Amino acid sequence: MHGPRLTRSGADFSVWAPDASALSLCLFDGDTETQHPMTRDGEHWHASIPGVKAGHRYGLRAHGDWAPERGLCFDPAKLLLDPYATAIDRPFAYDPRLGERGVDTAALVPKGVVEKPLADVRRAAPRFQPGGLIYELNVRGFTMLHPFVAQHERGTVAALADPTVIAHLKKLHVSAVELMPIVAWIDERHLPPLGLTNAWGYNPIVPMALDPRLCPGGMKELRETVAALHRAGIGVILDLVFNHTGESDRFGPTLSMRGLGEGRYYALEPDGRLINDAGTGNTLDCARSEVRALILASLRHFVRQAGVDGFRFDLAPILARGPGFDRDAPIFAEIAADPWLADRLLIAEPWDIGPGGYQLGNFPDNWLEWNDRYRDDVRRFWRGDEGVGKLATRLAGSSDIFAGPTRTVNFLAAHDGFTLADAVTYAHRHNEANGEENRDGHGENHSWNHGVEGPSDDPHVQTLRRADLRALLATLFASTGAIMLTAGDEFGRSQRGNNNAYAQDNDLSWVDWAGRDLALEDFTAMLAQRRAQAVDAFARFPEPGVWRRPDGAEMSVADWESPHSQAFRYEAAIPDGGQFILSVDRMARRVIVDIVRN
Repeated sequence: MHGPRLTRSGADFSVWAPDASALSLCLFDGDTETQHPMTRDGEHWHASIPGVKAGHRYGLRAHGDWAPERGLCFDPAKLLLDPYATAIDRPFAYDPRLGERGVDTAALVPKGVVEKPLADVRRAAPRFQPGGLIYELNVRGFTMLHPFVAQHERGTVAALADPTVIAHLKKLHVSAVELMPIVAWIDERHLPPLGLTNAWGYNPIVPMALDPRLCPGGMKELRETVAALHRAGIGVILDLVFNHTGESDRFGPTLSMRGLGEGRYYALEPDGRLINDAGTGNTLDCARSEVRALILASLRHFVRQAGVDGFRFDLAPILARGPGFDRDAPIFAEIAADPWLADRLLIAEPWDIGPGGYQLGNFPDNWLEWNDRYRDDVRRFWRGDEGVGKLATRLAGSSDIFAGPTRTVNFLAAHDGFTLADAVTYAHRHNEANGEENRDGHGENHSWNHGVEGPSDDPHVQTLRRADLRALLATLFASTGAIMLTAGDEFGRSQRGNNNAYAQDNDLSWVDWAGRDLALEDFTAMLAQRRAQAVDAFARFPEPGVWRRPDGAEMSVADWESPHSQAFRYEAAIPDGGQFILSVDRMARRVIVDIVRN
């Protein structure tokens, strides 16, 4: 047992800190702090405190050596958050003093809140059909400008339960929403001097505490929103970050795991330097059983308390590093053996920046994977760089990557990168607002602008861009495997060419509901409806079949390899005796799927 557990007389606390010489549990009544020494039991520390009730606030102070070269950064001046905390009393706010040795931080950091867990939700199969549509959204950005969501709910998880939001999701036949991180995070230290804040949440401190800005009602709010979406037939996937924490590099803040034993929680080089496979300063050491136990406890927490249907794992190869990526890493078997987790939808972002970090296609057979090669090859086809060969492979489920039933999550745009509309409007990134002189974000986006960079009043340019957007969307909805659409791309959302809007918590990244292209939205809804009516046909590409040129002749090797091939037609029988017909024509900017049933 870790973290706090309420008893009849008070609460029991348990913390893993093998290298600490002493540990104190700190209870708070207002600003008054009362310290209670904890007792060592092997690698864990325990305390049973009478009189503690739900709602009590607490933190930790750890004593021990200061030897960063050995992964020891003990500083009793730092008030630490319990890694197993399930709630905090306020959001994190970056302050340089959080990283200064010997500076007391009790007034600067949130406190953990002792909670009485909700009763477990009733178990049900995940609400996601193979071949279904995943709708990625940023809770705050998706709802801040929504005209029909109550003002006091905008920017919160509760807003997703609003009937008008659910109606929009149902119009698009969304199978599951994928919520970008809603766990409490802290700003990167370079953002406050620039007047910026982290808008995406990929910089967490502990993995179970919901951010009070997004979920002021705590777990009850998340649970009620999940239930409302479930009643509408829509699943919920949480995007979780188990690759690093916001404690960052050696100059980062000491907030939780670093102060309890940096070398126990984070991966280190032999000389004590932090390994940076996540590109954010530190890397969680998932080769350690205690770190994996924290991850599994977090997953069970959200399934048992909120009933979520699955998880998307940011920079997922780090889960299986020890230090190299291992497809047979313990965490995969541990998730598969857990009765609460074994049937959940699991989605990997299959790359990190560490050695051998690109692992697309190498996750277990029951995991789906974000397929960036789909994004790049489809964009390159419609930009005119490639013939039909790679496009056909992507449409058919990327069999060159996934052996057996496809595990691809096909997408054309995600939170990271250009929006779909910007991909046909800008040839270059425009990230000046991020304060990094336009050096951040992807340099190569396989985007195109039709001769004009940015917005244009030229009717011809506008017509071409609309046609390309429709062709891209039609391609996505015609593709085998799961598909993912990022919120707002269905109606032409723009970020004015910013392809790394993580620090833009403002109208640049917020979804502009008033300015949406309703004709494009209706076109997307039509595609979604047709796919939903035959979603089983998109779970696995119908084979065998015949690939034909526009003149009716079968495609030859030369046709497939030619960069000038612009059209094809695929015909295959389907199990009920009907026929599946897929046709693509770049010149006409047309993608059509016909499913003819007998």
